[in-house]
Amino acid sequence: MNKTSENQTYKSPLRKLVKFFEQSRDNWKNKCLEAKALLKKLKNKIDYLEKSRAQWKKKTTEFKEKITELEGELTEMKLKEERLKTELNELKKKVENNSEVAACESFQVVPARHHYSLLSIRLFLELVLKASISLRGAANSIEIINSVLQTKIPCPSWFSGRLWLLRLGYYKLMRPKKPGNDWVWIIDHTIQIGEPKCLVILGVRLRDLPKPGHCLKHENVEPITLLPVVKSNGQVVYEQLEEATKKTGVPKEIIGDYASDLKLGIEKFCQAHPETYHIYDIKHKTAAILKRELKNDEIFQAFTKLASQTKNQIQQTPLAFLAPRKQKTKARYMNVDTLIKWGKNILVFLDKQENKPDSKLSLEQIQEKLGWVKLFRQPLFEWEELFQVIRTTEHFVRNQGIYYNCSVELSFLLPFESQIERTNRVIFEILFFVNQESLKANSKRFLGSSEVLESILGKQKQLEKEQSKSGFTGLILGIAALVSTTTTEVVKKALESISTRDVLTWSQKTFGKSVQAKRIEVFASDKAE
Repeated sequence: MNKTSENQTYKSPLRKLVKFFEQSRDNWKNKCLEAKALLKKLKNKIDYLEKSRAQWKKKTTEFKEKITELEGELTEMKLKEERLKTELNELKKKVENNSEVAACESFQVVPARHHYSLLSIRLFLELVLKASISLRGAANSIEIINSVLQTKIPCPSWFSGRLWLLRLGYYKLMRPKKPGNDWVWIIDHTIQIGEPKCLVILGVRLRDLPKPGHCLKHENVEPITLLPVVKSNGQVVYEQLEEATKKTGVPKEIIGDYASDLKLGIEKFCQAHPETYHIYDIKHKTAAILKRELKNDEIFQAFTKLASQTKNQIQQTPLAFLAPRKQKTKARYMNVDTLIKWGKNILVFLDKQENKPDSKLSLEQIQEKLGWVKLFRQPLFEWEELFQVIRTTEHFVRNQGIYYNCSVELSFLLPFESQIERTNRVIFEILFFVNQESLKANSKRFLGSSEVLESILGKQKQLEKEQSKSGFTGLILGIAALVSTTTTEVVKKALESISTRDVLTWSQKTFGKSVQAKRIEVFASDKAE
């Protein structure tokens, strides 16, 4: 202690000084202990961080080595990829060359007892069946292909192609069908000039129906029978259906329209076979509803009459592009929605012309010829709502089919309540009908639309063209040729197993003399006299 502190005197009593110095000593002692603890803690932390840094430094070194290694592998893989691409390109060239050789060789493959190669025949048939080209057009198309592409595909005559088509159809019609209890028959009559009508039955297994959301296609169905008759009634149709069971067994479902003879025949068949259900085609059902609703509607009849008159008045004028389509006389209520769409488009056009007229067109002439459509603005709105219900229903049944309680799902797609009484009435009738049909399906999914058959019959008429004026001929086998899958193997089997004699004999036995044959016979005898 220095001199000053030795001589320092305290005024406080000694007892207080002792207590104060003791407390001060304890405080400094505690601070010293805390400082030592903190120092130890910091030393430990430094040791941990040094160890951690060493570990991360080691890992970083390892990662760098790994990255270097991976970069080397990546370089090798890129080089390997380049080599594989080169090899792939070489293989593609070889495949292309081999394909060309194979194609050339395939054109040398000739079915037994034939002159033309299998691929030449297949090409001709595909042009007719898939591209909807006429028989003569298909023959000409092959000639054009040869001319443009400088190929040497053997070019058959249209008559040879016709015989191939008939033999393919006959083969598909006569080949055995696997019997089962889940067949669906799609039936309808097709007619031409003359007395006979032909019952067409196409079939598909329930298990082979497209998945929900997809409609039935031509290649999904099989030809079951083509049965022409001069007179058709319920008994005749029943007998034809019984005959068809020899090919597939008793079907689970028969779908078609409610033509009187078909309906009576199917009902009698279903009575004889309770396991079979008759489903009314949705397209014909909605057409029947529309016919009932619109046939006696004076406003609608006036609209169709004026539309027909307008077409005649403007089809040879500058306003020809505004003319409505020709109205169909047969099954008109299955196609009348195009007329309603035309009316709505004309309203939009008229409104646009009033606001911003086209200088190239005469507004006065437009108003004179088409102004009457404005009078039907409200009815067109009501008809459009009605047809929207019909379109929604047809689309649902066509793509989803008929199954238990499907009417509930359909009801969610239709208006809950319309301000138009007619629309509400039609919605109720449609839902009731679909519900009744769905009860027949039970736990299965039935086909609800026969439009695939209507499509095939339309394509068949396009194939026949002018020949349809000669009555039924062997070309009716085109219906069978148009359906199911047509592969090279199928064509080969058809041509090797079915002869032209088989087709001609069947045609003569089934149809007898055609209208054209009788016409030629009569006129030839007149000339001879």
